[in-house]
Amino acid sequence: MAEDQKPAAEKKPNVFVRIGKEFHTFISRGNVIDMAVGVIIGGAFTAIVNSLVNDILMPIISAIMAGINLKALAITLPWSFFGMPRVQILIGSFLQAIITFLLTAICVFLIVKIMNVIKDKMTKKKEEAPAAPPAPDPQLVLLTEIRDLLKAQAAYYETDTDTEETEE
Repeated sequence: MAEDQKPAAEKKPNVFVRIGKEFHTFISRGNVIDMAVGVIIGGAFTAIVNSLVNDILMPIISAIMAGINLKALAITLPWSFFGMPRVQILIGSFLQAIITFLLTAICVFLIVKIMNVIKDKMTKKKEEAPAAPPAPDPQLVLLTEIRDLLKAQAAYYETDTDTEETEE
């Protein structure tokens, strides 16, 4: 019975408590929050690109193709399996998805390109700002002061000996 009861200090926390702590540590990292914001904005951006493709570009492409609805473009197989309806291969939907992907990729590329240009301009401004001259080495300052004192002392003795010679 004594073996079954462990002291409170030796008991492992509940599995759910450990998982909860690990999840809290994981979710508290800045990278996860940044990623979540990126996913949310990406979803909204995808909706915008889908609307651009479906509502603006596809009708223009359809008008150029003499009124053919590209989304309805499909190949129907001439046979059926086990009495099921014929299978359709939706080529138009696939082409529309490719166009959506390409437009999304172009937009993301342009956004990254613009951000890099802005970042480069900001970096150049920081480089152009004159940097404060580094503080001189303390030993160099001390040696300069000693040199100046020696010069002043030598000048004093030179003028002192000149006055003695003129007095004679």
